[in-house]
Amino acid sequence: MRQLPLDHPGTADTRGPWRFLLWIIKGQWHTVLLGMLFGVIWMTASAVIPAVIGKAIDAGISEHDSAALWRWAAVLFGVGLVQAVSGIVRHRFAVTNWLTAAYRVVQLVARQATHLGATLSKRVATGEVVAIGTNDLSHIGNAMDILARSMGALVSFVVVAVILLQTSTTLGLVVLLGVPALLLLLGPLLRPLQHRNLEQREMMGHLANIATDIVSGLRVLRGIGGERVFGERYAVESQKVRTAGVRVARLQSVLDALQVFLPGVFVVVVVWLGARFAVEGRISAGELVAFYGYAAFLMMPLRTATEAANKWIRAYVSARRIVRVLSLLPEISEPSTAAPEPPPDSLLVDVTSGLRVEPGLLTAVVAEPADQAAAIADRLGRFSEGEVRWGEVDLADLPRSVVRRRIVVSDTSATLFAGPLGDQLGPDPVATENALYTAAAGDVLDALPAGLETAVTEKGRSFSGGQRQRLVLARALAADPEVLVLVEPTSAVDAHTEARIADRLVAARRGRTTVVTTSSPLMLARADLVAFVVDGAVVARGTHADLLATEPAYRAMVTREEPEDAGLDEGARR
Repeated sequence: MRQLPLDHPGTADTRGPWRFLLWIIKGQWHTVLLGMLFGVIWMTASAVIPAVIGKAIDAGISEHDSAALWRWAAVLFGVGLVQAVSGIVRHRFAVTNWLTAAYRVVQLVARQATHLGATLSKRVATGEVVAIGTNDLSHIGNAMDILARSMGALVSFVVVAVILLQTSTTLGLVVLLGVPALLLLLGPLLRPLQHRNLEQREMMGHLANIATDIVSGLRVLRGIGGERVFGERYAVESQKVRTAGVRVARLQSVLDALQVFLPGVFVVVVVWLGARFAVEGRISAGELVAFYGYAAFLMMPLRTATEAANKWIRAYVSARRIVRVLSLLPEISEPSTAAPEPPPDSLLVDVTSGLRVEPGLLTAVVAEPADQAAAIADRLGRFSEGEVRWGEVDLADLPRSVVRRRIVVSDTSATLFAGPLGDQLGPDPVATENALYTAAAGDVLDALPAGLETAVTEKGRSFSGGQRQRLVLARALAADPEVLVLVEPTSAVDAHTEARIADRLVAARRGRTTVVTTSSPLMLARADLVAFVVDGAVVARGTHADLLATEPAYRAMVTREEPEDAGLDEGARR
């Protein structure tokens, strides 16, 4: 059996949903083929059982031949044994195919999320990704699961038709022509079912996104009294999803009813014809019993065929959504020709704003408006386009893997993952301990029942905002990158904690290049250099004390005071 998860999920064919599904099949072709093989053996054994019983009746009971009866009973036992063993093996391969396809989808989406980075949240709603992980992978797995039974149903149908043709040309033709006709009668329902499934799938993704937004912002909603408003909104949207689900269920129920009714009518026709032929002496008593068995058996391949059509419709809808995510390209592309890496302690310059990050110093960035500082951080970490020079090299000419290894950006959207806390902070216990101390997160760790082994809930929701921010800061510090960019790292902590973090950060990063975007006087006072950014451009540089004395707009921003010369333009202030 295949070991899961896979070492590498492969490169998916994203040219369309059907191509993607075919690529999934090719990726596990050997288990799919083995599943089909045992599916054929399993259903074929079931198909020939009525023939064996008919022979036993004609050769043993009707002819009063005990030896023949025992021989055919032994054959029946052997066929039953083959059916049982092949059914077990077929089921094992079906489960393997389901799991392999599901794991492959999970690995593909997870790898794509890592590859896209910040692009993913901008292009795809969180609920959409959640829906892929909860619903779509199951539909893909179900499509792989049904393949074995579908092939078995097809071959067994042919076997039964051949047996009936040899016994009675009329009955054989009824089966050969009747079964495809029944499937054609169900065809008009399949396309509307596909459209309704697609509509419901879209609405479920939207609803999952709303639920994710509500949960992630629950504390804020409670603070502003917005729980009821968003709760009512979720209730309205969930009713829309329920209505769409009912529309799908109505059509699905008609399809399910026809799956029973039409084969039932077909079985009645076959049995009626067989009984007439027996009365007329055209077939023997054993062949009549066999016809009853065939009629009952034909329900299985017919139901399997319609079930396969239904599951593949759902798989197509799911594959369409998965392909959309896998087809996304990151906003930041890799360079066609990689430039040589700059030497350590190279000057980092954001040409767009004019910010110069001196190597080995702690540089603080104060921006008006504040989002300009985050934009600079994104450019420095190559999360957005912009001209950035690192020594003699353009940052855009370096592979993203090099930039991510040497420059770490920890912004306000950084979260904790579910799992043991220690696994997230880093593999080096000493570095983790030092990082927790620098981030003033020792009290957080002391309060945890299992210390670093404590399981963190999704996005660290079991921690307060300040605790979560300090743990995220500790994670960034534990990596000890050559260049560390921190976006508002102390915005959620009190003044006393912020002062401790500022002092310890200076000591921990001494001699290392560090950029901090902040408007906190406690952090700014400890920075080696402060850059004041207005409308996306650096207008002043110096120490915090110097800028307080010479830049009224800077002083007003960091002290929350109105500038005395607020009416003067930039040239007059200078």
